[in-house]
This record gives sequence, C-alpha cells and structure tokens, in this order.
Amino acid sequence: MDSPSPAFRSPFLRPWMNQTGAAAATGGGSMGLKGIVAGGITGGIEICITFPTEYVKTQLQLDEKSGGAKKYNGIIDCVKKTVRSHGFFGLYRGLSVLLYGSIPKSACRFGAFEQLKKYNVDERGNLSPGKRLLCGLGAGVCEAIFAVTPMETIKVKFINDQRSPNPKFKGFFHGVKCILREQGIRGTYQGVTATILKQGSNQAMRFYVMETCKDKYRGGDPTKPVPKLVVGLFGGFAGAVSVFGNTPIDVVKTRMQGLEASKYKNTFDCFQKIWKHEGPRAFYKGTVPRLSRVCLDVAITFMIYDSFMELFNRVWK
Repeated sequence: MDSPSPAFRSPFLRPWMNQTGAAAATGGGSMGLKGIVAGGITGGIEICITFPTEYVKTQLQLDEKSGGAKKYNGIIDCVKKTVRSHGFFGLYRGLSVLLYGSIPKSACRFGAFEQLKKYNVDERGNLSPGKRLLCGLGAGVCEAIFAVTPMETIKVKFINDQRSPNPKFKGFFHGVKCILREQGIRGTYQGVTATILKQGSNQAMRFYVMETCKDKYRGGDPTKPVPKLVVGLFGGFAGAVSVFGNTPIDVVKTRMQGLEASKYKNTFDCFQKIWKHEGPRAFYKGTVPRLSRVCLDVAITFMIYDSFMELFNRVWK
C-alpha cells in the first residue's frame, strides 16, 4: 500500500494543524466549523443529483482492451446495457458508498480550505494567486487521506463487482465486510498515492479558478456578493479545467482501486501498463461523462456551499 504519511509533513498544512487553538480564540475556528457543516450538507445533495454520470465514467474507465473484447462502445451503449440488465436504478449502483462518503469528503475539503484560507489572506481578506493554489492543494490532500481514498476504493469495487457474471456484494455493509475480511484496511487504501495526486491537483485547480474568477468579479473587494448563477458558471468552468488537467490521474486511480488492482505493483506500474497495452488515448477514457458530471458537480457544489455559508454567517455568530 502506498503510504499517506508525506501529506502530514506538507508545509502548507502545518499552519492549520499547529494553530488550531489560536484560530478558535480569534474566531477562525468557527469559520472552519461552518465550512465543515456546510460542506457536508452540500456533498450529500450534490451526489444524489450527479451519480449516474459518475457510474458511467467509472464503467468506461474499467473497460479494458486487454483480456478480451470491450464491453461498451460508448456512453449511450453503457447506459442502455446497464438499464437493460439491471433496470434504471442500476445506474445508481454504488450510490450508498458515495453518499456515505460524500458528506465527510466535502466536509474535509471545505473545512480545510476555510481554515487554510484564514491563515493566508492579506489584510483585505484576499488570497494571492500562489496561495489560492496552495490552499486548494491542502484541501485536496486532506480529503484524499481522510475520506476519498477509502470511499472511492469501495465504490470502484462495487461497480467493478457488477461487471462480473455473478456479483458477490449484496449491499453496502456486506460489500465492505467482504473487502475488509479479504484485504483488511489496506484494501480500502489502494491507490492512495494516485488519489492524493488526483484530489490535490483537482482542488488546487478548482479553488484557484474559482477564487480568481470571484476576485475579478468583485474587483478586489472580498465583501462584494457574487450572484449564485454567476457562482455556478464559475464553478462549471473550474470543473472543466480540472477534468482536462487530471483525467489521466483519475484513470490510473480507478484501475488501482478496481477488483483487478493486484496485477499492478504500484501507481507507476499501472501507468506504464496502460500506456504499453492500451496507448496514450486510454488515459482519457471516460472524459466526456466525467466532464458532464464534474462541471455540473462543481457548479452545484459551489452554489449550494455559498448559500449555506451566507445563511450560517447570518445566524451562526
């Protein structure tokens, strides 16, 4: 298993981890707590809306050329075959895993970002471009270690299980029990390095684009409100940037977390084998469904999150 320990030594996480007491004394801790609560609620709502596109994306990424004919010819074919074999709700296979995981994932992401932002804004409350990247990267690393890696590993195994002629997982808790019994805790941390790379780069790009767009709209005045529709447009753009920037990492992560992950020695070996057997285009499998899901996901997420933060700032002093 790849070790997650380097993240805890990351220099941009130290201010948050070392100064939590000071933050609480000055009110910074309440901002982090508001971010955690607002982020958790946001994550639960968002995943219920966008899960079918995540399901299709994962199926296409798991569809390898080596080892036999491809099962799907594209997005529409994947949807048709899934609905024909498992009904409409087959597109929601694995939702419970993501639903259980999306709440802590979003809570970690936004809570960490708000806390890191607290220590990096200037006297006017603005973040410099470099610090936007660092705060987003820190948020992504936190969510990768504490929520995303185990959640994503279990989700991919659930979806991968459905591809077999005789699925063995009867439900969320039964599936988790089987994974833990057969592979232990290590089985839920497969691909942790790829996940840290994916989530770190994801959030670095998204928060950088989002904060930059908001700053341009506000003209440098952090107190100026941004309309929710505009927030959604900025979020969709930020999501698109992150998709084109790190889909190759997402493909490697998905393969490392599938039921056949044992054939890869590590993250780099997975990358090499995909390149050798399937070619460079394989690193962009699932880009279209991922693009549609992520743009919608990020737009909805930031709109809902901003709405809850505005509400909390009015009623939660």
